This record gives sequence, structure tokens and C-alpha cells, in this order.
Amino acid sequence: MRFLPKSLSGQLILILLVALVAAQMVSLVLFAGERLDAIRDVYRQNLVARTVELVRLLEDTPEPLRGRVIEAASAPPLIFELLETPPAQTAERDGRRGRYMRRTLAAALNLPEDRIVTVKRKWRDGPDRSHWDRFDDDDDDDDDDDDDDDHWRHKERWHGKWVSLAIGLRDGTWLCVSSGPPPGAPRWGAWFLLSLALSGAAVALVAVLAGRRVSRPMQELSEAAGRLGRGEPVGEVSERGPREVRETIQAFNLMQARVDRYVRDRTALLAAISHDLKTPITSLRLRAEFIDDPEMREKILTTLDEMQAMTESTLEFIREDAARDPGRPTDIAALAESVAADFADTGRPVEFVRSTGVTTTCRTGAIRRALSNLIQNAVAYGERASVSVETDETTVRIVVEDDGPGIDAAEIERVFEPFVRLEASRNRETGGAGLGLAIARSVARSHGGEIELENRVEGGLRAVLSLPLADA
Repeated sequence: MRFLPKSLSGQLILILLVALVAAQMVSLVLFAGERLDAIRDVYRQNLVARTVELVRLLEDTPEPLRGRVIEAASAPPLIFELLETPPAQTAERDGRRGRYMRRTLAAALNLPEDRIVTVKRKWRDGPDRSHWDRFDDDDDDDDDDDDDDDHWRHKERWHGKWVSLAIGLRDGTWLCVSSGPPPGAPRWGAWFLLSLALSGAAVALVAVLAGRRVSRPMQELSEAAGRLGRGEPVGEVSERGPREVRETIQAFNLMQARVDRYVRDRTALLAAISHDLKTPITSLRLRAEFIDDPEMREKILTTLDEMQAMTESTLEFIREDAARDPGRPTDIAALAESVAADFADTGRPVEFVRSTGVTTTCRTGAIRRALSNLIQNAVAYGERASVSVETDETTVRIVVEDDGPGIDAAEIERVFEPFVRLEASRNRETGGAGLGLAIARSVARSHGGEIELENRVEGGLRAVLSLPLADA
């Protein structure tokens, strides 16, 4: 299956060529059969005509000259011999050729059919082709025409048994007529091969044009779906091509409009709620300043700080989720190294493992923010962070590893939910707002990628940010 074409146009061309070859082979078999039948008919008619002419000539030829006439008329595959006594007749029924020649000769010579008998003859294997051996055999050669064709290809020497006829002349002698099989028609000819080649080229050309007409709008649809999956802005795909393709594109455009409208409405709602929360938070902060109890005032202000941080994180999450800016080609290894260097410059234990550069299309700012969130978590919970870049034919992966305690397998998926914090305290410096991983996964998925977490065997956590390569 791996050698079969993968594209729509390639598969269409292959199907049409296979159908063409099958149709041509069927036509060849039918044509070859008709051609062989026509050749055999002409061959038998020629044998009958030569035999009738010879019989009439012998009737008017003096006996001393008959031998020379017989010798002159005999030429393979038609051999004549004059016999003084009646030949041994076959016991079985005549073959198809024998019956045809008996009826035709009897009608042409105006003789009763009992004056034309069927005998058995074969050619001697020796070099002298002027002698015939008589023999009787009970084998039935009624349907041996196809086998005869195979033997007839050996023209230098005849083998096998052929139906021969003996015609009784008026003077009591018998003219023995022995015939080899008709020549076989070539089953494969230059004209047929040329016709097959021209037909194949014409069908291939038509298939290419038809395949391109069908596959071009499908290719545009595939590219639009890929851009939509990466979170890039996608315009309405032009509806063209066959009816089924147009209906598919129309359904995609409708789906895209509905999804975009849903996301925008949800984003606008959340953004409005988060924005409106800033006013009461600010008002409460001002009122808290008038509380006389310092301990109570500090607790209220701490709570308000957490609410404000959560509101700002929510707004950031919404902005990333709603981002549809077009990406640009970016060297992922250079980007990862830059982010790691920024953390290292602030004195945090972050190292970048030298990796081969690879370029893909992405929103650089969004990827930088997602990677920063992963490194921040690694430093906060795993003491140190190691950043590297891996790649294969279709995907580039940014790997962030730490030496921390890891995460329980049951909690790995839950940490990606918004506002979920595994850290028990309410300290924002240690637990954050619980939106870092949610934002990072939202960024990855908006690029058609993914973020996965797994515990390392040697201890610590491994976070993998996967992005599709531009060509893939």
C-alpha cells in the first residue's frame, strides 16, 4: 500500500489507467478470437477451392501425368496423395474442420457425402516430407483446433494427428487431402501496443486535468482547516468544484462562522465580567484603608490582591484564547534559548541544552508566554529547569524538565483546568493563580499543538510543548 499514490489526483489517474488496461485486455481477447476465426474461415475456403480445382483437373488429366500434377499441387500445409485403394476410415465422428470440408466439398463437386470419407494421417518426423503414414486411432480431435495452433508454430516439422479427407474419383482412385492447422494470428501487435499507449496517455491527461479540478478546492479547504486549527485568521473559502466539494466547503464556512461567533461571544462576556470586577475591587481597597484594625486591614487587602491577580490572569487567559493573529516563521530553538536566558539573567537556575534550529510558523509572543509559564512552574516547584528542543518529520517539541517531586498521575490532567492549584497555601508567590498551565495549553492548541506532562523515572516532571512544523 505504501507504493500507491496518496493524492486524490494520483489515485484517480491510477484507477482510470487500471480500468483502461482491463478494458483493453478484454477487447484484445475478443478481437484476437474474432481474428483467428476469420483467418481459419479464409484458410478453409482456400483449402476447399484448391481441392476442388485439383479434383476437376485430375478428372481430365491422363493417368501418367497425375503424379506430376499431384506433386505440383502439394505444398504444406496442404498435401495431396493419390491412392489406388480406399483408405482406412476413422471410427469416431468427424471433427469440426472435417465436417465443414466434407459438406463444402460435396456441394462444390456435386458428390454424395459417402464419397468423401475422413481418415487419420500424420507427418513423418524424418527429413523427407513427401511420405505419409496411415494409422487408425480412437482419440477424438473434435476440439483440437486450439492445440493445433500451438503445433502450427513449429513450421519446420509437423507433429500430432490431423483430420484428413479422401475423395473418391470416377475411375475408382482416391485423392487423399491432408491439411495442417491454419496459421495462428499474432495476439500482440505493434498497432495494438501503440493504441494502448495512446489511449493510456489520453486517459492520463484527462485524469490529471480532472484530478486537479477536484483536488485544488479540496487542497484549499485543507489549508484553511489547518490554519483554523492553528488559531490563524481564516477567510471564507471559495466554493467551487464538483457539487460534493462545494457542499463540503459550504459546510466548513458555516462551521467556521459559528465557531468564531461562539468564541467571540464567550470571550466578550468573560472579558466584560473580568473588567467590571476591577471597579468594585478598587472601591473595596479604598474602603479597607479606613479600617482601624491593622490585622483585619491586612487580611482584606491580601484577599483583594488575590482577586485582582485572578482578574488580570483571567483577562490574559481570555486574550490568549481569543487571539487570531497571523503567525510568522520563527526559529523555535532560538526562541527557547532566549526565554531560558531571560530567566538565567535574573539568577534563577535555568539552563538551555544546545539544540538544532528548526523553523515553524507561530505567534512568537504567545509561544514565549506559554514557555515562560512552563519554566516558571519548573523553577517554582522543581528547584531547577532544563530546556531543550526536539524535532522529527512533522513536529517540533520544546521540553522543560525539573528535579521536583512530580505530580500524581491522577492530577496530571486536572492541573490544566483554570484556577486549579495543587499548592495548598493561598500564597500567590508559591501557588500562583492557577492559570499558567491553562494559558500555556490554550496557546499550544491554538497553534494546532499540545502540552503534555509526565513524571520522569529519575525524578521530577517533564513538560512537552509540541507544535506542528509548517510543512507538515
